Amino acid sequence: MKHKLKPIADQSMVITGASSGIGLATALAASALGARLLLVARSEQTLRAICDEIRGEGREAECVVGDVADRALLQQAAEQAVERFGGIDSWINNAGVSIYGRLEEVSDEDNRRLFETNFWGVVYGSLVALPFLRQRGGALINLGSELSDSIIPLQGMYTASKHAVKGFTDALRVEVEQVDKAPVSITLIQPTAVNTPYPEHARNYMDHEAKLPLPAIDPTQVAQAILEAASEGGRDVKVGATSKINTMMAKLMPSIGDRVAAMMADRQQEPYSPIHPEGTLFQPGETGRMHGQPTQQ
Repeated sequence: MKHKLKPIADQSMVITGASSGIGLATALAASALGARLLLVARSEQTLRAICDEIRGEGREAECVVGDVADRALLQQAAEQAVERFGGIDSWINNAGVSIYGRLEEVSDEDNRRLFETNFWGVVYGSLVALPFLRQRGGALINLGSELSDSIIPLQGMYTASKHAVKGFTDALRVEVEQVDKAPVSITLIQPTAVNTPYPEHARNYMDHEAKLPLPAIDPTQVAQAILEAASEGGRDVKVGATSKINTMMAKLMPSIGDRVAAMMADRQQEPYSPIHPEGTLFQPGETGRMHGQPTQQ
């Protein structure tokens, strides 16, 4: 019998990458429903302001400033959540960053840093969270992408990291849910392009400012899918029609999928030079925005 998850209003929840984009949207949506939150991000000023805002509305929120590539930091976050809220009901591994550039151009240092965040951050978060989730049942939710199944040029290592997240999450699900029969739901969220500060946070090797290929869905749509997984469970959740189309094409018509993906190269570039090409790969950003910048003409 599948373990029954708590309503969001009764949950204590850890969210990584909570200072912007999908993480921020999820934090605000969960808080509005009454969840008790522990938020993790590198952006100290922004993260503390978000926690203050939530507390100012009479809700409960704690913040831990740090990098998801630091397993000890995530262990500290887990212990703080347990001390403050009595346990953990849902853990959401959301933090992520991208690199725009041809695979032959990107440095090993940048590629390794991307994997530290996108892959090892998910691994560490999952392994830290599991003992606490096993204790009283709960949900582990990892942010993959439509690119966990399909591919896109000029974001090759991001694509590879999201394939890795899917492989790890799928294997962990079988071990925990099927072999151990533990009372933990493990879900992979696979959004299509989402209107967040993602392109401006990315490291950019291109001669043009990076952008997302349209259409891009609203981050609140992904937040809703995450909260549904936290309260109802699920195996893998495609968010946005394009995610469903692209993942299906990658599986059933891969050669056609390759040709469609090739068309995305030009659609990821604005007609002007990069503004902050270093992005937030190594340094935290303090945009504090849920949505991306309007496209400049």
